Amino acid sequence: MGLLVASVLAGSADRGSWSLWERYAERFISGDGRVVEQGPGSRTTSGGQAYALFFALVAGDRATFDRLLLWTEDNLAQGDLARSLPAQQWGRAESRGSWGVLDASSAADADLWLAYSLLEAGRLWNAPDYARKATAVLSLMDEREVADLPGLGPMLLPGPEGFEVEKGRAWRLNPSHLPPQLLRRLASVGVGGRWGQILASAGRLQRTLAKRGLAPDWILYRTGAGFEDDPIGGTQGSHDAIRVYLWSATLSRRDPLWASWLESTRGLTPFCSGADTVPEQIDVRSGLSSGRGPPGFTAVALVQAAARGERGLTERLARRLQSTRRDGLFGEPPAHYDQNLALFALGHRESRYRFAADGRLVTAWERR
Repeated sequence: MGLLVASVLAGSADRGSWSLWERYAERFISGDGRVVEQGPGSRTTSGGQAYALFFALVAGDRATFDRLLLWTEDNLAQGDLARSLPAQQWGRAESRGSWGVLDASSAADADLWLAYSLLEAGRLWNAPDYARKATAVLSLMDEREVADLPGLGPMLLPGPEGFEVEKGRAWRLNPSHLPPQLLRRLASVGVGGRWGQILASAGRLQRTLAKRGLAPDWILYRTGAGFEDDPIGGTQGSHDAIRVYLWSATLSRRDPLWASWLESTRGLTPFCSGADTVPEQIDVRSGLSSGRGPPGFTAVALVQAAARGERGLTERLARRLQSTRRDGLFGEPPAHYDQNLALFALGHRESRYRFAADGRLVTAWERR
């Protein structure tokens, strides 16, 4: 039995060094704190920066955290997170032959993870400046990325523009942008926005998903009609939706929403039971699946199975995931997004971090 399989089944690992994080940092993070999503253009996204900040905090790696934060603020937020939300994409513009912001619009899911990581870093490292930055980011988000949807209430939109459609009668939403543990934490501290109301709105969306037990990448909310299939994204669940299963599996069992959230994502593991593979796409309406998901999907299905007490499936998925490991990372070549999913999933399964009932981050290093 490999070390990964053993640690997954035990629900714990060596609380010292985190080899997956260390290999990730070596492969994807430059010396100045830029997360390079290797591929055409060597782009950087605000989401990649925000996730890396969270993992650095989980690892207790403050030096890397500070480098990531400095690069993010200087290059994506015009040098001041109190005034600008991070641009969502940075890289080489072939048209002008120079490096810089490629898409200046903000991405709400990245902003949420950035603010949460800063807030918890301020608490865990007793560093008020991080918390002040978090409050500033949250206030900007409330101002620019939150809309009051008739009949639903305040809701976090995917970004400041482009998601209100049909002349203000409908809105496109992304369920994976609403991790309940983060919303719970922001609501409990009461800073920078209407997060308790947004959590309630997210709960209503999740109850809609519970009817099928599957998550789509996108969903539409229409005034007077409620939630509907998205006319652009359709009924497919894939690279966005996989995170919905991740958030439900890592939610605290003491959270009031835990049972309902897990119930709303019950449809994933049955697809994995036969061949121990995870489909890349699932049509939430027809229930038909297609493709073979990459290693990151396997990591998410693994923690879903573990959260449901499906020990046999958990072990089989752990073995499959282990078979994709090359030089400490997953996949060949290792895709950036897959490593993010694996860091979230395995970090939680190995008890490197947990979310408390109020959404606080609990790390292994603070418990030593």
